[in-house]
Amino acid sequence: MAVPARTCGAARPGPARTARPRPGRGPRPGPGARRLASRPPRPLLLLLLLPPLLLLLPLLAAPGASAYSFPQQHTVQHWARRLEQEIEGVMRIFGGVQQLREIYKDNRNLFEVQENEPQKLVEKVAGDIESLLDRKVQALKRLADAAESFQKAHRWQDSIKEEDIMYYDAKADAELDDPESEDVDRGSKASTLRLDFVEDPNFKNKVNYSYTAVQIPTDIYKGSTVILNELNWTEALENVFMENRRRDPTLLWQVFGSATGVTRYYPATPWRAPKKIDLYDVRRRPWYIQGASSPKDMVIIVDVSGSVSGLTLKLMKTSVCEMLDTLSDDDYVNVASFNEKAQPVSCFTHLVQANVRNKKVFKEAVQGMVAKGTTGYKAGFEYAFDQLQNSNITRANCNKMIMMFTDGGEDRVQDVFEKYNWPNRTVRVFTFSVGQHNYDVTPLQWMACANKGYYFEIPSIGAIRINTQEYLDVLGRPMVLAGKEAKQVQWTNVYEDALGLGLVVTGTLPVFNLTQDGPGEKKNQLILGVMGIDVALNDIKRLTPNYTLGANGYVFAIDPNGYVLLHPNLRPQTTNFREPVTLDFLDAELEDENKEEIRRSMIDGNKGHRQIRTLVKSLDERYVDEVIRNYTWVPIRSTNYSLGLVLPPYSTFYLQANLSDQILQVKYFEFLLPSSFESEGHVFIAPREYCKDLNASDNNTEFLKNFIELMEKVTPDSKQCNNFLLHNLILDTGITQQLVERVWRDQDLNTYSLLSVFAATDGGITRVFPNKAAEDWTENPEPFNASFYRRSLDNHGYVFKPPHQDALLRQLELENDTVGILVSTAVELSLGGRTLRPAVVGVKLDLEAWAEKFKVLASNRTHQDQPHKCGPSSHCEMDCEVNNEDLLCVLIDDGGFLVLSNQNHQWDQVGRFFSEVDANLMLALYNNSFYTRKESYDYQAACAPQPPGNLGAAPRGVFVPTIADFLNLAWWTSAAAWSLFQQLLYGLIYHSWFQADPAEAEGSPETRESSCVMKQTQYYFGSVNASYNAIIDCGNCSRLFHAQRLTNTNLLFVVAEKPLCSQCEAGRLLQKETHSDGPEQCELVQRPRYRRGPHICFDYNATEDTSDCGRGASFPPSLGVLVSLQLLLLLGLPPRPQPQVHAHACHRP
Repeated sequence: MAVPARTCGAARPGPARTARPRPGRGPRPGPGARRLASRPPRPLLLLLLLPPLLLLLPLLAAPGASAYSFPQQHTVQHWARRLEQEIEGVMRIFGGVQQLREIYKDNRNLFEVQENEPQKLVEKVAGDIESLLDRKVQALKRLADAAESFQKAHRWQDSIKEEDIMYYDAKADAELDDPESEDVDRGSKASTLRLDFVEDPNFKNKVNYSYTAVQIPTDIYKGSTVILNELNWTEALENVFMENRRRDPTLLWQVFGSATGVTRYYPATPWRAPKKIDLYDVRRRPWYIQGASSPKDMVIIVDVSGSVSGLTLKLMKTSVCEMLDTLSDDDYVNVASFNEKAQPVSCFTHLVQANVRNKKVFKEAVQGMVAKGTTGYKAGFEYAFDQLQNSNITRANCNKMIMMFTDGGEDRVQDVFEKYNWPNRTVRVFTFSVGQHNYDVTPLQWMACANKGYYFEIPSIGAIRINTQEYLDVLGRPMVLAGKEAKQVQWTNVYEDALGLGLVVTGTLPVFNLTQDGPGEKKNQLILGVMGIDVALNDIKRLTPNYTLGANGYVFAIDPNGYVLLHPNLRPQTTNFREPVTLDFLDAELEDENKEEIRRSMIDGNKGHRQIRTLVKSLDERYVDEVIRNYTWVPIRSTNYSLGLVLPPYSTFYLQANLSDQILQVKYFEFLLPSSFESEGHVFIAPREYCKDLNASDNNTEFLKNFIELMEKVTPDSKQCNNFLLHNLILDTGITQQLVERVWRDQDLNTYSLLSVFAATDGGITRVFPNKAAEDWTENPEPFNASFYRRSLDNHGYVFKPPHQDALLRQLELENDTVGILVSTAVELSLGGRTLRPAVVGVKLDLEAWAEKFKVLASNRTHQDQPHKCGPSSHCEMDCEVNNEDLLCVLIDDGGFLVLSNQNHQWDQVGRFFSEVDANLMLALYNNSFYTRKESYDYQAACAPQPPGNLGAAPRGVFVPTIADFLNLAWWTSAAAWSLFQQLLYGLIYHSWFQADPAEAEGSPETRESSCVMKQTQYYFGSVNASYNAIIDCGNCSRLFHAQRLTNTNLLFVVAEKPLCSQCEAGRLLQKETHSDGPEQCELVQRPRYRRGPHICFDYNATEDTSDCGRGASFPPSLGVLVSLQLLLLLGLPPRPQPQVHAHACHRP
């Protein structure tokens, strides 16, 4: 990668890369002379002395010169070879790689070598997923057909009453517990059923299979005639829900979301009540939006002329935010403000995908809109039409619409519509009259009606949510008129289920109104709602191979947007069910050109196979490895998903145990008993689903106990158990025990300063010897989830892993607790020409003992010699033992973390990123290409909530009148006063509205953290493999150093002069994860990632009736009523505590 410009800590190679004394310094001086040497010489004197000093350099390094010189290159290379030999010797004796190979070969009759055939595997899994989803599709079609029949047969009742309808209100229990609930006062619970529930692990909830449940949004009156008729005809769906479950017992939530806002779902379960006001509305759920209309190209234009009052502008800002929330990743949008001129509110100059991050940019930008100037509808509409006519960008290419928010105006801009939209009217225009005013709304109505749109009024905050989503009914008209052609099941992005299932995808199918207004009348063109059936991601994962792919093999799936449906890195730390979980495949992995091409091919529905060299992060996200991976992919038929399989070359084959000898089963099983641990070493078993009745536990000791108890009741061949997992586990128990017997038991670990030896296997066994060492074993008992295991498989040779440290250990901790360094390597088998890596073995080094040994190995003496000291009349090279006050010697791993040091005071910093130990030396190593940096973003991180802020005395977003306003009679009759009254009145009824942050209002009660982006930086070995001398060039603070890779390890051996002064430590490399806003969105949208929208579009039908285009009349307030109520509100109400406000881009006023 590109090397940053050198700072004072940069390094330059020494002449001919040979060791030499420092220019102008002569032999290494004593401490007093070093202090003097730090004084800057006068430039003239330096110029005079430099030529003779250069002539003296060879003499200064010659024998006979007193004091020490920096070690020469061949000396450091000699030390490196000694270190390599010591590591190799210890691993050869104690690692047992060769012995374990022999053990596998000796037990060749106990297992078979099976092959993973990528194409067959991926096609089988894709077929299984297709079958799973097809069963849900059939259930969806039965529900949609039944709903249309029930509604068509239903007779509308004008006189229907609440007591005529019996249903289970999912929020009833929560509202009964809430004394402020409006329904308690109205006594509407007379029509609500009280049910009993049973716990169901499939739903992670208590359910009742005999009834459906109904959820109605808080801002909808349950007793209205429309809602009661909706409840009446949808009750018949109950029997269809139950019949579907009888046919397919694996069905999860079956849901009908009505265009009226009513949600009826099965089986019944109480609603998950949030901490504050429940803002859930099914019409704003991702699955409903996707099913209710075709993709949209939307331009939102906002009137910011001077006539827009402060309060009205606040309403507009909130309305735009709510409008953006009705868009999904299949839609494209831009937002602009206008007065005499129009301009985008953000850095986006064209339509961009309505994904979570782009919408966030819009929401933040909208808050900066300022009202000034005069109204110019022409400028706003011309800008919007130009945006929609731009064909040089990626967009939805389906429904095109303009949404205009204004407080009113006289101009109809007919000439603009004639120029851009007539006669075909391909762009729908929706107009929104915002705030209370006395303007003539006829021009706004005319604009909408003349352009196949709709006119809405938003007089106050209570009208925002309902009126910013009802445009979907208009967009649904062509779908309804298209009939069966539009009855196509769509599958959603991944999102968080509101009822607690976790991550799900939903199959959706629109439900149409098939009634006619009378004989010979036109067909009804209203959408009734959307039918949905959830599929939990865990159910799809169960169809994929679990353990035959090895620790680093996996299956993944993506949708047409490139977002992952399945991926081992899909692990959102926190979820907000208002937004889908949109992790792009190129963000789930480290992006490169090969993966971009694979992603494009998958989105296009192609088959393919490719072997690539790529980078992968370690499980602990501290390291990056360059590896070879085989990618194979196929489309999942009948869906818009594509499935991929990733396999390392060494996972082409795997072992399958064949323990038919029951006596041998019992013998090996006994080595799992704790009674054998003292002699055979401690055994950790991977917490896998070996049997259906096995109780899981996070405590491995308890899990092993549960496992043993179950095995005393069943055999490994039992039908309720996974025979593959059980046989492999028991086989590996026996094989690792033989390693103890042949190698470990007869060796003295203390001789080589080892704390323990260990072996871990694909079968799920981790054996640690001796038994007492298990007390300090902190690695994951599941080898496939252990970083050392996965990295060892991907790297040749010995992988060192120092303890992970985020902060300094106290010296006391180091003295009392023995710190170990893990060294591991993969065991590679070659059986009949088939190569595989079924196990990893290793040792745990005693840090303090090996630090002392490291000094000796990097010194000028042998193991038997005493430290070699330089005489007064002889010249010697410095070494890492005798000269540790002047010479720094370290081993750094491939991630840049300190492993060993000859400096005792650095022992408690082992495991820290080396830049935190010696910043300018690490920078020099980076600048000389010993290390390469990789930066990426984690879009699934969780961050602590922002501390609350105090934005003033009034409730959030409420306009506060000034003294001048109160003294001005005109103000009392103005729109501002009337709108303020409405807001305060609304606040009295729903006082928590002002306090509820959207994340809290709709999130789960347990939510404490919010989703955020973290920037991650990893370092890995660069292209330099040779021995290398260089100088850290910093004037009088320059330092010589030598660096060399240790063969067959992931270590870099560095010998350097200790720094004389600190003025060169300006450049510091950072490795720690940091909070970030992510890559610049304004730049990303200029090069959008490839995606493919739905293949069909329903945005036009010649028979569409556009006469219903919105009506409304402003309500002129009475002066007397206004003054009386305003005085009552402002003077007669006691003050109440003001809410703590959390920073948020789009607060409701």
